[in-house]
Amino acid sequence: MRDFDEWLSKFRASISSYDYYIDFEKVVKNVEEIKVELNILNSLIGSKNIEEEFEAIVKKYPETLKCVPLLLAVRGNEIYAQDEDGAFLYNFKTMNYDVEQYKVFMRKTGLFDMIANHLVNNLVDYALGIETGLDSNGRKNRGGHQMEDLVEKYIVAAGFKKNVNYFKEMYLKDIEAKWNIDLSALSNQGKAAKRFDFVIKTDKMIYGIETNFYGGGGSKLNETARSYKMLSQESDTIDGFTFVWVTDGIGWKSARGNLRETFEVMKHVYCIDDLEHEVMNKIFV
Repeated sequence: MRDFDEWLSKFRASISSYDYYIDFEKVVKNVEEIKVELNILNSLIGSKNIEEEFEAIVKKYPETLKCVPLLLAVRGNEIYAQDEDGAFLYNFKTMNYDVEQYKVFMRKTGLFDMIANHLVNNLVDYALGIETGLDSNGRKNRGGHQMEDLVEKYIVAAGFKKNVNYFKEMYLKDIEAKWNIDLSALSNQGKAAKRFDFVIKTDKMIYGIETNFYGGGGSKLNETARSYKMLSQESDTIDGFTFVWVTDGIGWKSARGNLRETFEVMKHVYCIDDLEHEVMNKIFV
C-alpha cells in the first residue's frame, strides 16, 4: 500500500524547461518579417515635423502601416478606437481611411510623441522587446503541453512507438472503432465526447491516460479529482480497459482532501517521481 502523504510530498513546484520562458526563435522571426518597414519608420525618430514626414512615408510606402499594431503590442491587422469624434476600426494591412485619420490614430495613441521625443532609439529593438513581452503570454499554452511532453518521453522510454502502440489525443469513439470495445460507460452512453491525452495498447489491455500539472491551487483541482475518481470507477466496469492518471504540482497541496479520496480508490494514479522510478514498465502489461 502506498502512503498518500509521502506520495504528495514528492510533488513539484514546477516542470518548466529552458524553452518555456521565451521562444526567441519565434520572436526574431516575427520581427524579421517587418524589419525593412520598421527601419523606414526609424527615420521618424526625433523628427521635428513627424506628422508631415509620416504622411510622406505612408504615401510612398503604405506597407509600413502593418508595423503599427505591434508598436502598441497588438496582434492582428485591425485596431478599434473611439472618442468624441466617433468610432473607428483601423485596418493596418489595407488602408480603409485617409492618411489624415491614420495621423489622428498615431497622435492620440501617443505613438507620434514616443517616436518624435526619442522615447525609443530604434524601432527594431523596440519591436523585439514588444514581441518578447507578447510571447510571455504564450507561456500558458507552452505550460499546458509541458506535462504531456514529459509523460510522452517516459512512454517512449518504456518502448512504445507513436501510432503503433501508443496514440496521442484520442477520442472514445475512435478507441471504440479501432479496437471494437464498448466505452459507453465513460461517455454517458455516447453523449460526452471524451478525449484522452494518450492511449496505450498492449496485448492484454487498452490504457486511457490523462495528464495534468497544477503549480497553483483553485477550485478546478477539486473538480478534477472528483471527475477522475468517477472516471476510474466507471473504467473498472469495462473489461479490457484501464484508466491511468499522471498528475503533479504543489497546487494539489491546497486540494489534498479530494486528491486523497481519489488516491485511495484509484489504483493507477501517479506523479513524476513515479515515472522516474520506471513505473510505466510496471503498469503497461
